[in-house]
Amino acid sequence: MKSDEIKNLFEQFEAIACEYAGIECWSARELCSLLGYAKWENFVAVIEKAKEACKHNGEAVSDHFPDVRKMIAMPKGASKEIDNYMLTRYACYLIAQNGDSRKPQIAFAQNYFAIQTRVAELVEKRILEFERVQARARLAETEKTLSGVLYERGVDNKGFAIIRSKGDRALFHLDTALLKRKLGAPDSRPLADFLPTIGIKAKDFAAEMTSVNVQQKNLHGYTAIEREHVDNNNAVRDIKKVERRLVSEEKKINSKK
Repeated sequence: MKSDEIKNLFEQFEAIACEYAGIECWSARELCSLLGYAKWENFVAVIEKAKEACKHNGEAVSDHFPDVRKMIAMPKGASKEIDNYMLTRYACYLIAQNGDSRKPQIAFAQNYFAIQTRVAELVEKRILEFERVQARARLAETEKTLSGVLYERGVDNKGFAIIRSKGDRALFHLDTALLKRKLGAPDSRPLADFLPTIGIKAKDFAAEMTSVNVQQKNLHGYTAIEREHVDNNNAVRDIKKVERRLVSEEKKINSKK
């Protein structure tokens, strides 16, 4: 294909993109002609193949191929309702993969939607990685604060390490060494460097609770503070409770802004 043909197709694909239920979509009726299909019935056959591929890949067909209706004008001012689909980017990708690759429009679409899908995946991955890095940084700050609070109340660095390890056991039902082996983490690296984001947030929340409660309850010494930290980790053991508390905490923070 020539560069001007590619540019023209690119502009056409971009022009017919629309938003449906908050998601970028393409109308099947508009995509049909753009992909070089003169008959809707022939294009429907390709859509059905794409649906099967979607199902085979473990995705919900209704999420990517929602049925919609389209009104068209008829002679003498009448109108007629016809079948249509709103296709997600992933649905368009599957349709292109199952289309007639001899058509230059299909060849273009195969690459266009493959790149679009890959870009979306990379953006999502980057956002998730950013959230994890942010959570890890917050945990480090929280544990630094907790270490200072405990030091003022008779717990040295060795005692803090033991208390933190017992908190891990309460939270994850495994001691720190076993959990590190399970996650493939070297003994020299902190456990939190290898935990999933929800685990990091759970540790952070428990540590923050301990820091606040130790001061409010005026606790001193290793035994009392260890019991407090274990209790707090047990309290956030249930993932659903963690999520509810995190949402509540976020709302409180936003209300103060």
